[in-house]
Amino acid sequence: MFERLPRWLMVLMVLLAVLSWRQWSDRAVEQPYGLRLAQIPMQQNLASAGARQLGDFSLQPRARFEIEARVLSTERYRMGISADLAPLDLALGWGVMSDQAIVDQIQVSQGARWYILRWDFQPPAPEREIMRSSGNMHIIPGDESVRDQAFDLRAGEFVKLSGYLVDAQGPDGFRWSSSLSRDDTGDGACELFLVESVELLTPPASPSA
Repeated sequence: MFERLPRWLMVLMVLLAVLSWRQWSDRAVEQPYGLRLAQIPMQQNLASAGARQLGDFSLQPRARFEIEARVLSTERYRMGISADLAPLDLALGWGVMSDQAIVDQIQVSQGARWYILRWDFQPPAPEREIMRSSGNMHIIPGDESVRDQAFDLRAGEFVKLSGYLVDAQGPDGFRWSSSLSRDDTGDGACELFLVESVELLTPPASPSA
């Protein structure tokens, strides 16, 4: 049967099958309403720490950082020196922003190293709490294994990430600094996160308020 099909049609069928598989494999994970990751990000600021070399970049650790969060959205970057360092941004949510009931009422978008939250009419939770319970993090994979694990993350999954918030220097005067606060917004409010470990979390056994 298939040998009778035109070659272009066979190629098209294969491409459609691949696209369908990718859409299925990248689909968002749905969690039961009311499940929340209550732990706020854990940050230990460092008075001094030696710089680390990663390829062409020098990374200055500013804080030890660990976060348990829901993946709200992912965005890959492939062009430019910033993509060489941090090829992935993760929009993450904890507290109210890890609750499916809240997230379902918010549209999350990413682009140009920003993330934007939108909702219809009134926010589904106090706006300040929404902003303090979410963040866009520029992910620097510590090694190839971490890179693969981070790229495989899907919206809706619960994940634990551990590593360091860093400031970076690179070729041609490149500089990039991390935020050290969850309360800031706007330009410079994102975390530059050197990730050393990625762990998928089992959803909590019961909803938490």
